[in-house]
Amino acid sequence: MSETEETAADSALASTDAAPPPAKLNTEPGADAKSLDAIFGVKLDVRVVLGRSRIPISELLNLTKGSVIELDRRVGEPVDLMINDRMVARGDLVRVKGDMLGVALREIVKDFISDA
Repeated sequence: MSETEETAADSALASTDAAPPPAKLNTEPGADAKSLDAIFGVKLDVRVVLGRSRIPISELLNLTKGSVIELDRRVGEPVDLMINDRMVARGDLVRVKGDMLGVALREIVKDFISDA
């Protein structure tokens, strides 16, 4: 490969490794709402964690119908609301629409807000 070809190849590699230019802010009225429309359809994994427990594999293999696993929470303690494996809030279990359960938010985790 000639020196010119090597320089051209190095330039091509450097341009693909470079960070993209920062996005420009749209200052038109209503631009924020328009830019958010693109993400409103994105689905997130939302989980409510009642509690946790660590058990040995031998105990796990002995579980049968009716077995009880003790959790690290007491009755009445708040549950954790997780979005994409990140805790974002705590809340209380509530009954909604007959036998369905929901979570009434008690607090939003401050770290979640400051990282956004």
